[in-house]
Amino acid sequence: MNHFVVDGQKVGQNYKPFIIAEMSGNHCQSLKRALAIVEAAAKAGANALKIQTYTTDTMTLNIENPEFKIKDSNSLWRDHTLYQLYQQAYTPWEWHKPIFERAKELGMIPFSTPFDETAVDFLEELHVSMYKIASFENIDLPLIKKVSSTGKPLIISTGMATVSEIDEAVCTAREAGCRDLVLLKCTSTYPATPNNSNILTIPHMEKLFHCQIGLSDHTMGVGVAVASVALGATVIEKHLTLSRADGGVDAEFSLEPYEMKLLVEESKRAWESLGVVHYGPTEAEKSSIKFRRSIYVSQNIKKGHPFTKENIKVIRPGFGLEPKYYEMILGKTAKKDLKRGTSLSWDHIL
Repeated sequence: MNHFVVDGQKVGQNYKPFIIAEMSGNHCQSLKRALAIVEAAAKAGANALKIQTYTTDTMTLNIENPEFKIKDSNSLWRDHTLYQLYQQAYTPWEWHKPIFERAKELGMIPFSTPFDETAVDFLEELHVSMYKIASFENIDLPLIKKVSSTGKPLIISTGMATVSEIDEAVCTAREAGCRDLVLLKCTSTYPATPNNSNILTIPHMEKLFHCQIGLSDHTMGVGVAVASVALGATVIEKHLTLSRADGGVDAEFSLEPYEMKLLVEESKRAWESLGVVHYGPTEAEKSSIKFRRSIYVSQNIKKGHPFTKENIKVIRPGFGLEPKYYEMILGKTAKKDLKRGTSLSWDHIL
């Protein structure tokens, strides 16, 4: 649970967040654009580049009846049939090898989400290092079993899944041979909004399932993803496009390259800030202690005269007695002559 290693990269809470750039259908059916997205992901600092492996016919049927049409008024793909959507979004299988090779050349881990057993077999031929199960497939236990039997690290998105459904997926994966498992908190709306992201679920999921937890994030911007790091997320997946203005099936909720770079940088800062439970001055703060307030002589005081509100003050810097003694000292007598600007000590008080 602490961490695992994939292609030399460590994934876990003691390491900076593992950032996955999801290409999905943002290649717009252009291999040239797909390779440009790979390069943009690497330049932004992503750890991994993920695509999706399916054909239209392994996803659905080419049928026009209402059950196969997207009618949700809030959907980006309203009035498309499922078949039409996947025709636009799928990544041709002959592109996988050049995409993976380019990602490796640029220092990223290339992998994919398979959607059926034939996709797993194909990806095994390409020697992928890890796998992802999409939210809509997290109830496909035969697929999870097939992927887990490879023994490679597995990421499962949990969008829409109940606790019992997640438990079934986790048990299936572990029983089939998965040792390195990450669950991603996910809200399966496109785009999602911060107020339905519920990332407080992340530490709860970790306690329930005893594995690493991350976030598959469909919100705009990087705020939700960065916040998830403070709650224990070790993996963050965000869609990437070259430009939202260019369109594409997932472009509207995808990051542009400069935003992906920002995510990499800010999620690392968030992780670095976690530290440990600590009170009192840190090593870096010790040099600042002298600028706290303390009690100083604000007017010259003759020996035997009383300390008053006029001749002592609580001011910066912090070389005198602590402010908590101020009221105790008022009315007491000066043991010696004291000049204005003297930091008060017990030796000065009769």
